[in-house]
Amino acid sequence: MATLDGPAVVAANAVLLRVVARFPKEYAGTCAFSAQALEVVVGEAKGLYIVRVNRRMDRCKGMGPGGDFETDWFELYAVSREGRILERYPYSP
Repeated sequence: MATLDGPAVVAANAVLLRVVARFPKEYAGTCAFSAQALEVVVGEAKGLYIVRVNRRMDRCKGMGPGGDFETDWFELYAVSREGRILERYPYSP
């Protein structure tokens, strides 16, 4: 685990909230559609944060290795240092 500066944490939080809000409401409260099943990776380039969110089904009880049917699911965002989401990479597995 790395130490992040304040703006990187703000960027990661903004993206995490956006991703969780996009999950289907009928699955609210399940691990697979919660922040618990997500991993956030933050990088910085040219004054922006690039935030990637990976789905980690292995973090959910009963969903060990091999239980994730979306092995390449991810969300990718460009975020300002103030935490404003500027762009979402339109990736859909």
